[in-house]
Amino acid sequence: MAEDIEAKIRRLRELGRMATESEAPSPAAPPKPSPSKKPARRPRSLSSIRQKERRKRILIGASILIIIILLISVGVYSYIQSSKASKLENTRAEKIGELNRYFSSYNFSNSNCSQKAFQYKSLALSRITSANSLDELNSIDVRTYFDQAVTAYEKCVQEINQREYEKQLNQTKQQKIQEIELAFQPLLSLSLPDTLRTKAVATMKSLEEQVQSATTIEQVKSIKPDSYLLSLWKEYYLLEIDKIPGQDVILERNGEKSLISKDQAKTLISIVDNYQDLIGYKIAPVEWVEISLVLQRKDMNGALFAPGDRIKLYIRGANTTVVDGYLELMLLPVSEGGSISVSESQSQSSSTSTSSSTSYSESHSTSESPGGASISDSSSASDSYSNSQSGSQSSSASYSYSVNLAEILKAIAAGKIQASDEVKAQLQNYGWRLLDLEKSTGLQSMPETTRIMVIVKVPSIFVPDILENENSITIAKVIT
Repeated sequence: MAEDIEAKIRRLRELGRMATESEAPSPAAPPKPSPSKKPARRPRSLSSIRQKERRKRILIGASILIIIILLISVGVYSYIQSSKASKLENTRAEKIGELNRYFSSYNFSNSNCSQKAFQYKSLALSRITSANSLDELNSIDVRTYFDQAVTAYEKCVQEINQREYEKQLNQTKQQKIQEIELAFQPLLSLSLPDTLRTKAVATMKSLEEQVQSATTIEQVKSIKPDSYLLSLWKEYYLLEIDKIPGQDVILERNGEKSLISKDQAKTLISIVDNYQDLIGYKIAPVEWVEISLVLQRKDMNGALFAPGDRIKLYIRGANTTVVDGYLELMLLPVSEGGSISVSESQSQSSSTSTSSSTSYSESHSTSESPGGASISDSSSASDSYSNSQSGSQSSSASYSYSVNLAEILKAIAAGKIQASDEVKAQLQNYGWRLLDLEKSTGLQSMPETTRIMVIVKVPSIFVPDILENENSITIAKVIT
């Protein structure tokens, strides 16, 4: 319809131009040389003049009508064009607003990917601003550009996240492999049998392959070497126990040492369920040594022992340590039990005594009362005789002796005592017999503070602890 109006306007413009050209006077012709005079024309007739005026008025009216139509057409055209342009701009503004609303409703926070999303916004904005008609403007689907922008943004974010995840996954794998190698290092650093070393290395490599083939961080973190190491460490300890000669071993854990049988050690090793705890165990062979200790009698069961008794030494401290061993010898100090002093005394007495006595007495008494007066007369006489005889006899005897065993021992060693073998035989096990006599009689001959030297047989691994804490040791007898 707009094209039809434009064609009509063009035709009206051509008609107006033709009318204007017909009315315009012809330009003055340049003066020409006066021609030779012609004969005068005849004057026009009145009808021709009227006809000419009529045509002229018709042409003028037509021209005015054409101009009016042309002005109306131009006005209509201008109004139509203005209305179309206004509607186009309004639609354009609505499209731009819709585009901004879509893009402002989504959080394009990742600066590395937001540019890819805004490229679609720029493309849509360019099409909107360059559209010249409503049809072209209405054909632009803003939501499609927004969806494409979101898709591109999310794809970019996903790619970045995937790269970051893969980077983190690789770092986690490297850390896990280092953890596995570090966990196996204490075991592989030991002198292992070839079969056990080969098994340990193969297990470590298998775990590392599992780590490398994992596709998620959760899978990597779920791979733990603990159960494998627990089995390998147990196998190592059992082999070490079997290698130790004898029936007993020294088991040390967290600084605490104990003497136990091989079967007990194997049982303790088998029930441990954490390889980290198992690493804290140490197995050592038993090497027996004899050492001397000087202890008070009260700290060693009253010294009521016999040679060869099994004992336990308790080392008192922050953590009481118990040491198993045997009592080999006990030496009584001669200052307490080696000085013998004996004294005896005997006395007898007798006495005799005889006595006799004779006694005689006589008395007289008279009393009268004449005339109310009282008169009395009395007289008495006595004789006594006595005779006594006594005698006594007494007798007494006493002896004492004192023996210093220390001096006797010195004399025997120097050969200054006759019958030294007999004396030595009498002194044989004197200390043990003295203690046995105390035990049987319930009488104490030596005070509890008596310091006694004992020779004990203990594993060599305990000797430093024993010597360092000699004043904090109590010896107990094991009752079987």
